[in-house]
Amino acid sequence: MTPDLGAFCRAIPKVELHCHLLGTVRHATFKALARQADAAMSMDEIDAFYVRGEKPVGVLKALRALDAQMIKRPDDLHRIAYEYLHDAAAHNVRYAEFFWNPTGTAQQSGIPYPLALQAIVRAIADAARDHGIVGRLIPAIDREASKAAALEMVRWVTAQPCEEVVGIGIDYSEVDHPPELFVDAYTAARAAGLKTTAHAGEFGMPWMNVRTAVELLKVDRIDHGYTVIDNPACARACAERGIVFTVVPTNSYYLRTLPPERWALDHPIRQMPALGLRIHPNTDDPTLHRVTPTQAWQKMVDDFGFSVADLRGFMLNGLDAAWVDDSTRRTWREAFTREFDAAAVTAAAQFSPAAPSPRAPP
Repeated sequence: MTPDLGAFCRAIPKVELHCHLLGTVRHATFKALARQADAAMSMDEIDAFYVRGEKPVGVLKALRALDAQMIKRPDDLHRIAYEYLHDAAAHNVRYAEFFWNPTGTAQQSGIPYPLALQAIVRAIADAARDHGIVGRLIPAIDREASKAAALEMVRWVTAQPCEEVVGIGIDYSEVDHPPELFVDAYTAARAAGLKTTAHAGEFGMPWMNVRTAVELLKVDRIDHGYTVIDNPACARACAERGIVFTVVPTNSYYLRTLPPERWALDHPIRQMPALGLRIHPNTDDPTLHRVTPTQAWQKMVDDFGFSVADLRGFMLNGLDAAWVDDSTRRTWREAFTREFDAAAVTAAAQFSPAAPSPRAPP
């Protein structure tokens, strides 16, 4: 990555649509919360969460530890959300929709939904004032909890509507927790006018989960969705619907399962656009993945060999998939395109990606 290309990827005006609040916690903040809560977890254990080797593990464990041991007050959620939006704005993220798991906060941290929501909404307002970034919240179903807990969470959301909550999602391990288990919760969310998305086709789970999320849950977009490439008919149907897949270049599953010499060549992200699928790169758990929004976009070039025209398309995919009103979308499309093209002219002399590097990212 040349300095000019790195600067270009930073300059791209961005939306971020796939990021988990607890996966954004700064290393120092994790330690500070642990000391404040007198948590049993050692500083060495916390340090281990921020080491991303060739085959990284432990992200879900870190998220669970935060809920169970570290987060004790609404102000803790305010701090995490504000710091995330601050950090994202530094990489020219203008608009961020981020996931938060209210079930874990209520059951493990002991903070009721209304109090937690108020703290995060206050952080969104503070970040908008201080850094000019627009933040929006996506309460996410804990798919490792029960169907009843999922429906309860949606009822919390619909009972306390606010501008900053734009839809629902579903996260945590997809293994043994397919989308169809949560159809009632999604039906209730759609009936209340909420947008919907779902993690599907992650962790090597079958392409059928993507189809189920689209056809049964009736989601507006898909998070990850990589195994859709295993069924051309399903991929074609998603392409025809124009569904945007919020992909993650640093997804842990493929770092663990693909050989380093084949990682960049065989990764589904590299293959998805060739099937007509609309993709948009995101950070997912930026501090735990050790990736910034700029680096996520850089990896689309460095590792997967995409071009400047591809990046421009990915940027517009994100705007089309963002849960904003049509007037805002039109305004942003014009402004983002103008800024992107101006930045591309500056970087054009250096922007000539070669074949993707056959290596795993650090």
